[in-house]
Amino acid sequence: MTRARLRLRLGARRATRFSVSKFTARFFLLAFAFALASCATKDREHLVRISVPDQKMLVFKKGVEIARYDVSTSKFGVGGHAGSFTTPLGEMEVAKKIGAGARSGMKFHGRRATGEIVAPNSQNRDPIVSRILWLRGLEPQNRDAFSRCIYIHGTAEEWRVGTPASYGCIRMRSHDVIELFNILGVGARVEVSTSPFPKQIVQSPTATPAPAAAAGTAPVKPG
Repeated sequence: MTRARLRLRLGARRATRFSVSKFTARFFLLAFAFALASCATKDREHLVRISVPDQKMLVFKKGVEIARYDVSTSKFGVGGHAGSFTTPLGEMEVAKKIGAGARSGMKFHGRRATGEIVAPNSQNRDPIVSRILWLRGLEPQNRDAFSRCIYIHGTAEEWRVGTPASYGCIRMRSHDVIELFNILGVGARVEVSTSPFPKQIVQSPTATPAPAAAAGTAPVKPG
């Protein structure tokens, strides 16, 4: 092999190694930047606390209460096992927000808006409506929350809110869940507990008074 050919081959190898190294470095830089961006966008200002015995939710921003709502947890109690239809306890976070800009009462099926608007307390109607906040468990006891599709969501059965009536999710009135959706960002912490709130909190007015079910429209089937 001539010296000229040897030099060309060595130069080609060096160029290939440089290209691979440059690509690898760029890949890791992009991955690092994405990871930083993901951390930066997580909502660490807000905290949601839910009391199962009180069926109430308190919302805090930087440790200061900014809102409170009536909710409805599972009528089957609390727990974290798949297929149990129970509401998981412990610390979770908002993993996804679904339904931004949808009209109040918009029906969701498979987390997709159907285009149908369901009025509150419509007879024999119990769909997910208005907004969805999909939760991810952060503890062993609630690690299946995301795969179980545990949401904070709007319900058409507003007359049941304030009592355990769900199949594992945390239900809210449409007006309230839309307001909560606008407050919380992805990553906001959600704590569900079997401990009651102080009496002064339970006895004070919630964000939205419970609407009375229209005459003759109370659903027949359980919620």
